[in-house]
Amino acid sequence: MSGHRGTPPAWWFGDRAPPLPARALASLYGGAIALRRALYRKHLLRSQRVPVPVLVVGNLIAGGSGKTPLVIALVERLRAAGWTPGVASRGHGRDDAGQGRWVEPSTDPRLGGDEPVLIALRTHANVRVDADRVAAARALVAEGCDIVVCDDGLQHYRLQRDVEIEVVDGVRRYGNGRLLPAGPLREPVERGARCDFRVLNVGSANGVEPGFGEWPMRLHATQARPLHGGRPQSLAAFTGQRVHAVAGIGDPERFFTMLRGLGIGVVPHAFPDHHRYVAGDLAFGSDLPVLMTEKDAVKCAAFATARHFSVGIDAQLPEAFWVALLDRLSACPRTQ
Repeated sequence: MSGHRGTPPAWWFGDRAPPLPARALASLYGGAIALRRALYRKHLLRSQRVPVPVLVVGNLIAGGSGKTPLVIALVERLRAAGWTPGVASRGHGRDDAGQGRWVEPSTDPRLGGDEPVLIALRTHANVRVDADRVAAARALVAEGCDIVVCDDGLQHYRLQRDVEIEVVDGVRRYGNGRLLPAGPLREPVERGARCDFRVLNVGSANGVEPGFGEWPMRLHATQARPLHGGRPQSLAAFTGQRVHAVAGIGDPERFFTMLRGLGIGVVPHAFPDHHRYVAGDLAFGSDLPVLMTEKDAVKCAAFATARHFSVGIDAQLPEAFWVALLDRLSACPRTQ
């Protein structure tokens, strides 16, 4: 399966040259996105502003780069600084994608989207999903939010933004540097230079160093929460054990590597990004504990057993990043 919801084509992140049809389609795609940006720049397509600051989190490549842990961290830090943040998201892959919806921690991920449900569960902030990000932002403002965090909104130009944060996978970077479908890029690499902040997701790996102007984000595994109920356990309790590890995210290997780094023996089970689980997907033929990402866990809770655990992930960034971000936001105009 190719594309960002499954295993990406071998040429995206390797040395193999993309096939000619993919390169031809990439050329057409590049022309289309250049035309779209030009139409917005000339105000032939109009972006719209809401009366509070809008902070956009996004990436240039198709697939995951660590946006969700960063959005959660942003909401928590903004709240601690006195803001009332709300989150606007499209809610990728949900059933009623054409309808706006409030997302609660108990919302069915098929209706709210797996990532918005996780954000609501972790932050208890107002979360609104809508294909129309402007409508989502306006709904959040009407609920009393004084700042909107737009999840995966870098390419949604109709909503004006005050601050843009690009998230970059520290290992995969931009792959072969080509546009879809010849490569993983949704926009040219140069687009990142126009973002206010570039956050480099170094995960839990050592040896991945940020470049000039990049802020490192480390992902720290906190604990394992039983999906069947009960007290969370330290991940140290699984050190030296073999476990089934489940990840249906943009880069499953990142999760497996993190667990191996804690001395856990990983039997890996990678699923497509945003995979819709059924009980049979977790029938692995042995009674080993099953550790899964939080994003997967919100979709598996209904048929989980005592062997299934959700691994919490916290994003950690330098204090200087938060100082710089809050300083930038303090200068943003408000008309509310």
